[in-house]
Amino acid sequence: MEYLMNFINYLQATKNLSAKTLSAYKSDLTQFFDFEKDVLHPDICAFISFLNGDLKLKDTSIRRKIITLKNFYDYLLNYDYITSSPFIKLKFRFKQERRLPKTLAVADVTKILNCFDIEPALLSAFARREYVRDAALMDLLISTGIRVGEAAAITLDDVITSERTLLIHGKGRKQRLIYISSSTTWERLKTLMRECKKTDCKHLFVNRYGQPISIHGIEDIYRKYAKKARVNAKSTPHYLRHTFATNLLANGADLRSVQEILGHASVATTQIYTEVTTNRKKQVLKKFNYRNKL
Repeated sequence: MEYLMNFINYLQATKNLSAKTLSAYKSDLTQFFDFEKDVLHPDICAFISFLNGDLKLKDTSIRRKIITLKNFYDYLLNYDYITSSPFIKLKFRFKQERRLPKTLAVADVTKILNCFDIEPALLSAFARREYVRDAALMDLLISTGIRVGEAAAITLDDVITSERTLLIHGKGRKQRLIYISSSTTWERLKTLMRECKKTDCKHLFVNRYGQPISIHGIEDIYRKYAKKARVNAKSTPHYLRHTFATNLLANGADLRSVQEILGHASVATTQIYTEVTTNRKKQVLKKFNYRNKL
């Protein structure tokens, strides 16, 4: 375990990785250490067979663990713990299923927004605070496509009122600015900010105890309104991010801009949303498919 902790400390000091990423590295390596008796002279193929045959992990999970191990043994090699990497002659190939992002129909998004077409003044003080928070949160997720974790992390200091903009803290500690283009969304955020300033909490979205809301808390709020709106019961708040991206592209936004708005590290990640923008495909096929004229 000494090698493991040294490696984690190395990553933390040199790679500026998030706590979540470091935890994933540690989990993968702990599993490997439990399997492999001689870490300095490992049988990588036996471990991969174990993941595939015994644990029946998906190819994506196995690929991630291989990357973790490669990085680990590169570290051992660079610091002279070993004289050669066990990966030097190994090549792994996987057939990766390309899954399309799951979205909601625009009509379903409208149903969720319609849940907030009530008069807040008719509610009790507690119910009104909850309504103001939920309306701003759901509208923000719909209007910007930000991740649930990014929404949970927003503080009052992240709101640039003069620019109608939010500073979003994304994956890999990367920041980006998101402009709130919908006037309704912005008004709901301003109403929420006025409520927040009555308390000492610095976060924009808080739970009933005044603590920063968790990712699971946001998921519960989404399920509440998805059920109320009678939309797909299996949907999650991440469907709103997929729906946002898909409709941006369908309405003519360029891929590079969508990549920046979503905070994707690679445009290849954004590319998959072009597969679900069916409106353009329908238009092209209706206009240009030779079969239509036969």
